[in-house]
Amino acid sequence: MKYFSQFMLFIVAVAVFLGLQYQYWLGENGHAQYDALLNEIAEQQQINDNQVADNNILRADVRDLKTGLEAVEEHARLDLGLIKADETFVQLSTAPTSTRSAAATAN
Repeated sequence: MKYFSQFMLFIVAVAVFLGLQYQYWLGENGHAQYDALLNEIAEQQQINDNQVADNNILRADVRDLKTGLEAVEEHARLDLGLIKADETFVQLSTAPTSTRSAAATAN
């Protein structure tokens, strides 16, 4: 009898230990979900770092537009087509020539 109660206590302790191990490795909020959460955090940190870099570029552009006239002139030239009084505007076309298409339809 004395050993039977110790054996039952040992079986209960092993069962509790196995239950806790199962909960740790495979259960809800266990080790597997912890690893998945760490990966998700790393991905979000990478996205955040990219956004910070983009924001820094935009801040530099805004600062340059507020303080320097060169940036305003560059913006006007590239986006709005500004031409100064002493300059000549030349535009090159990248459209395909129509002689090839006319020769192909004639045949």
